[in-house]
Order: sequence, then structure tokens, then C-alpha cells
Amino acid sequence: MDRKTPYEAKSFEKKWQEKWEADKLYSVNSEKLKNRKPYYCLDMFPYPSGSGLHVGHWRGYVLSDVIARFKMMQGYKVLHPMGWDSFGLPAENYAIKTGVQPKESTKQNISNIKRQLKDIGCIYDWDHEIATSHEDYYHWTQWIFLQMFKKGLAYKEKYPVNWCNNCKAVLANEEVEGGKCERCGGSDIEIKTINQWMLRITKYADRLIDDLDTLDWPEKVKEMQRNWIGRSYGASVKFKLQNTDKEIEVFTTRVDTLFGATYVAMAPEHPLVKEIVTAEQKQAVDDYIKSVKTTSNVERNKDDREKTGVFSGAYAINPCNNEVLPIWITDYVLMGYGTGIIMAVPAHDTRDFAFAKKFNIPIKEVIYSKNAVRNEDGTLKEAYTGPGKLINSSYIDGLTVEAAKEKMIEELSKAGKADKKVNYHLRDWIFARQRYWGEPIPVVYCEKCGIVPIDESELPLKLPYIENYKPTGTLESPLASCEEFVNTTCPHCGGPAKRETDTMPQWAGSCWYFIRYVSPRNEKAFVDPDEAKEWLPVNMYVGGIEHAVLHLLYARFWTKFLYDEGFVHFKEPFTKLFNQGMVNRFAYHCDKCNKWLDVKEVTSDGACPTCGTKITKSIEKMSKSKLNGVSPDELVNEYGVDSLRLYELFMGDPVQDSIWNDDGIKGCYTFLKKAWGFVCDNEYASESSLKAKKLTHKLMKNVKERMEAFKLNTAVSAFMEFINEAYPIKQEFSKDLIETFLITLSPYAPHIAEELWRNRLEHQESIFYEVYPEFDSELAKEDLLELPIQINGKLRDVLSVQHDLPETVIKEKVFGSEKVQKYLEGKEVRKFVYVKNKIVSLVI
Repeated sequence: MDRKTPYEAKSFEKKWQEKWEADKLYSVNSEKLKNRKPYYCLDMFPYPSGSGLHVGHWRGYVLSDVIARFKMMQGYKVLHPMGWDSFGLPAENYAIKTGVQPKESTKQNISNIKRQLKDIGCIYDWDHEIATSHEDYYHWTQWIFLQMFKKGLAYKEKYPVNWCNNCKAVLANEEVEGGKCERCGGSDIEIKTINQWMLRITKYADRLIDDLDTLDWPEKVKEMQRNWIGRSYGASVKFKLQNTDKEIEVFTTRVDTLFGATYVAMAPEHPLVKEIVTAEQKQAVDDYIKSVKTTSNVERNKDDREKTGVFSGAYAINPCNNEVLPIWITDYVLMGYGTGIIMAVPAHDTRDFAFAKKFNIPIKEVIYSKNAVRNEDGTLKEAYTGPGKLINSSYIDGLTVEAAKEKMIEELSKAGKADKKVNYHLRDWIFARQRYWGEPIPVVYCEKCGIVPIDESELPLKLPYIENYKPTGTLESPLASCEEFVNTTCPHCGGPAKRETDTMPQWAGSCWYFIRYVSPRNEKAFVDPDEAKEWLPVNMYVGGIEHAVLHLLYARFWTKFLYDEGFVHFKEPFTKLFNQGMVNRFAYHCDKCNKWLDVKEVTSDGACPTCGTKITKSIEKMSKSKLNGVSPDELVNEYGVDSLRLYELFMGDPVQDSIWNDDGIKGCYTFLKKAWGFVCDNEYASESSLKAKKLTHKLMKNVKERMEAFKLNTAVSAFMEFINEAYPIKQEFSKDLIETFLITLSPYAPHIAEELWRNRLEHQESIFYEVYPEFDSELAKEDLLELPIQINGKLRDVLSVQHDLPETVIKEKVFGSEKVQKYLEGKEVRKFVYVKNKIVSLVI
């Protein structure tokens, strides 16, 4: 390569991608890597439901690729696989929208996204590729389900579910937002009770909470999982129904406030509602139940939502003082928590307080604190939920909250009216969809034998091709119309039987895919035990925080089950987790036309080109549906892959959400051009100057430390700062120091690094077989600068400080100086001015 060759990314980026793939540079089976320590770096795999990736998707993949390359150059053999979450609702909806069979549309989308992933230059080992919709994969998804069925963890039960009339499918709570379907973009949902397959995840509730302490995960994610599981300690209290011998059971964590209960509240779907409602209230109750059917549990559970309800006409007896309490039906009580009935204490619960205020129900204070917010007449202005002493509570008056809880449970237990109890917010997992595109559930229904699992030798139970795969809307899967599939024989008695026609949810395949990557072609088992011991659990898992609850929780549940059965040797799937922030962009919506507009469609004065109405501009998550997704293809064509990779990292702290700016990539492109010139347009010194060595070792230190702290945006900044300082003295850099710079840069901008390494510096082997360099701490040490301190224009002190310290630290050092303190004694500092790395000036 001539040293005056200009930087033209397109001339070499594709060449190196093809070369790396042909040479299987990153294959864990490579002879060059086989004796290295294993390191498993994993991305949350994409679902191929659309026409391709946008730059928001790229961010996580670039992050994991930098980590994988860095670990490889630290001496590891790195398993960095990629596959496809290809069954489920997103892929099927895309097929329906395009009119192409799901199998074909999914195949096309995989092909396109795979091409885009290769364009990033990521070091995926494509020999380990999997897809959840391939028969050799879902064979083992079905096998794991059968093991759960045998252990009683898979069962059928009638259960209230979220039903989307547009998708014609059951939705998880997380797929519902504000009573609307998140999957199809806003259709109303309805609560229906149907016979559903369930997985008994609740059996693992305690372990799913307790084992979080063993994981190197963001605390925010751990807390989200703890809250979702919702373990709480309290008491189960029995209330008699007035004028009957029947009792109702209430779970409460605040048994200490029982004397303050002024009503009982029951979930609208509770089976007892029909029994207790009086004739006078029946119509009002029926109307109310009908009105709340379209409200999701997530929406109902919001504290700030306006409270609604209706009186049942029935009453319950408070077991501690025999007071008669009205029973109300309200949707802020969920059937899925506790018993679906609560004792309401408005004085000391925020939601109860709001409900009582709206319906004029008495509010009885039983915990006193001077910190409570009160009206002028001394009554509570809002619910008080903090600590205090019990009042108006008979034999527990004067006790603290904790002491009162113990005393109440003791007294009520003696009377046979209460028991200590642990409760969970977590419900068993609804594990069926009335859709076509999913794993068939491998059981049959026999009139004689009941539900019977198929023999494992018959796996995989293949999903048949059917012409009409669209959802039926009848609470039955389209598979129900496929007689050849449905009609079969019972594995037990040989008599006629019917196959299950519901399919598994999309989550099924993603619960264990990280295990299958290890042994993707094994036909005898879902994983080879020796390979599992070598690679698992996953060392580093990279993906969005939107999967913090369900996917991660389900994967942990399946792992614990497989561990219990002796199929794997580890209890937790992912040792370390890194959540990258979302990439947002401005989205443009015409409220009058009710449609999203591309930025190019908006007129110069910010109006809709169709109706002329001023458009609404908002920051939204990057999304094709909102026409604000940015395709990487055009940017790669104009600036090259490495420029886009660097900008994906540089745009902000990786854990924070960032706003995409099309112009931001230009700065990264300019940096690479300068780096190219730094290496190419250089005669190289026979011996590096001290300044060149210091700059390089500072760079190595900053990049490595920032990489290990996952501050990759500041690592890119370090490269830019280095080039700005090094370029003017490039002739002071020897060839070995230039090589060190390229090795340090290579995980971030691999194509330019490889091109310069092989063609400018004329190395025969790939740069990625090099060892990542260690910095010399003495050379990397920051030089101190002399910072003058002026007071009212006169020099009073000079401080020796490091470069680029924050102003807050500088201020601390200035006011900590004995000389400065002498001049400030008895004076008022009116102004503090810090000119970075130059001078501090005080006006007193």
C-alpha cells in the first residue's frame, strides 16, 4: 500500500469480512484457538419479523462485538453465536401483512438480517447458527416441555387472560399497554376466561428471588424481577359473611391495621361475586364487570389511575371487633394476587384512600405519626403509610407497627381466624397461543386416558403446512381445521385421540437457546454434557432492558428446572448481564390524518403535506411503524462500516437511551480519515519520542479501563483525543508504537485496523491473533499542570493538579489551600471562575 493511498472504506471492508468468514477466523474449532480458555459472549437474538434491522438494533450488536474481539485478543477462544427467534406472533403478523406463508417470509427476513449482521463485521460463529422454528431445534423445545409435563409443571386450567380481538390471540401482561395491544399497535384488549396450558413457575418463586444475589447483573434489573415475583410476608385472615355461615379469606401484609378496615374489596372476576351480590345490586354489578373486561391487569395495578367500583350489597364481619364492613367490587383488586379479596384500610393505603374518598367511605386512623399530612381539622389529608404507634386499636394500642403485626397474628391465630402466610405476585405462566406459527404442543386428548404426552421417539411433532394460517378468532388455533394433524391415536390405549391444536408462545424457544448454541447439531440430546461444561453458563449477555422481566425470568426458570433434573450443571443461565440503552429519534405525527410521517415528508414550516396541519413532534423509540427507523445500509454505503460502528458507540453512555443524529457519524468518519493518515502518511521514527510513548500508553490505559467499565463512548473519545494530539507529531512514532495503536483500535474499527495491519504494515497474520497490549503505568501517568489561583486579580497560590479535573474537584482543592483560606477569612466569595487547565480566579 502506498503511504499516500486515500481512505476509501468501500475498497476493503467487504473484502475483509469475506476473508474472515472464509478463514473461519472466529471459529471456536479453529486450530489456533483450541487450547485457549473459553469465553461465551451472547446477544439477545433478533426475531425476523420485519424487512431488516435499523441502527437502533445495531447498537447492541456492535457493543457485544467489541467485547468479543477484546476477549479474543486477551487470549480467549470466544463463542459468539447468532440465531433467530423465528416462531411466534411478530413473525406471523408480518406473514399475514405481506400475504406470504410464515415459513417463507421468515426465511426471507432471516436472509436479509443475516446479510446486515455480516455488514457490521461482527465475529459471529455461523457454524453455531440456530432458529427456533427449525425442526431440529423445536424437537428439543418439545422434549423439555414433556419433561415438565411428567413432573407436573405443565398443566391445563381455566384462567382469565388478555385477549386481543385484532391479533386474535392471548397476550402476556407485558404485551398490553394502557388496555391496548402492544403487538399490533393499539387494539383494545378483553379479559376472557379460557382453558389454557400453564407452566408452574410459581414453584420456583423463592429461588428466582434468592439466586439474584449470586448474579453480576444491573441492580435495576434485579429489582424489577424481585418486584415482578413480589414476595411478601403477611397473614391470611378470615372474615365471616353477614347472615351466613360462609367465610372469605383475605391476604394482608398489614394485619396491624385491621382495626382500621372500613370496607372489603373484591376483584370483579372473583367466583364469589355471583354468590354474594344481592338482587338489588345485581344489574349494577353485572354492568361494572362488563365495563372492566377491556382493562389489562397492568393498567388496573397503577396507583395513580382513577378508582372505579360498585357496591355488592353484601357485608363482611371484621374478625377483630365484629364491625360490619360493606363489600365492594373494584378492578384495582386483582384476582392474581393473594385471594382476590382485600381488607381496605383507607387511612393507611394510598389506593384505598382514593377509593374511600370517591365513594364516601369512612376513613379510620389507626397509626399515629406527627409526620402524617393533615387537614386543618386534624383529619388525614392523604394516606399515611409510614411507621408510628397504633391507636384506636384496642389491645394493640401503643405498639409499634412490627410489634402490632406479631400481636394481631398471635391473637387471631388463637381464635382460628388467621395464619401467617407468604404470598407472591407471580402467577403461573400462560403457555399457549391460539395461533398457527409456533411449536405444536406434544400431547393428545383421549376420551379414555385423558391428556397423554406423545412418545419422545415421535419428536419433533412437526408443524404441518396449512393454506389458511390466519387466526380464527374462535379461541381455536387454525390447526384445529387440519384433520390430518388433529386426528390421531392414543399412545396409551391405541384408541382414537385428538392432538392439541394450541401452539407454544414465542418465549418457549428463547428460554433455552443459549444452551443449544453450544451443541447446535446434536441429534441425540439438547446439549452435549462435555460441551455444556466447557461453555456454560454464559459469561456475558448483552441486550435491551425491555426483556428484563419475562425473557430473563423464563430463561432462569427453565434453567433451574433442567438443573433439578440433572440435565445441566448450572443453576443460572447468565453470569453477567449488560443492558444497552435504546436508540430514540424524533417521530412526526399528524393528529388530523392520524398517521406517522417520515421526516422528509414534513413541510419546511413543520406541517402535514396532506392537510396542512401542524405536526406533532416527539422523541420516540426507533420504530419502523413510526417511520423513524434509520436503515444502516445507506450510511454504510456513504461512510463505511467502521464509521457507523464508532458512532453507535460514541453517541452516548451505552446504558442510557440516546437520540440518533444523522450528522453525528460525520465526526467518526473524520476521525478514521485522520487515523488512516496517521498510519499511512508516516515515515515512522526509528525510536519513539517520550511524548509519543506517553500519548500511546495513556490511550491504552484509558481505552482498557473504559472498556472494562463499559464506558465505550468515552473509549471512542480517547481515540479521538489521541489522534488530535498525536497527528501533529506523527513522525515521532516508531512502527511498533503505530502497531500498538492499531491493535488497541481494532475491536472498535476492525476493518481499517486489519487493512492497515496487513497491507500498510505488511503482517501475514490477522491483527486479531495479536495480544491486546498492556500499558506501562509510569508512561500512562497523567502529567501534572501548574494551576495559578488569583484573588481579586492577584496571584495568591499555585496548585499542582491533573489535567481535565472536573470543576467541582478543582473548587475543593482551591478552598482547601491554606494560602487561599488566609485571604478568604471573614470575606464573601462573590465569583468563582475556572478556565479549564489554565487558571482559577476568585472575586471576594
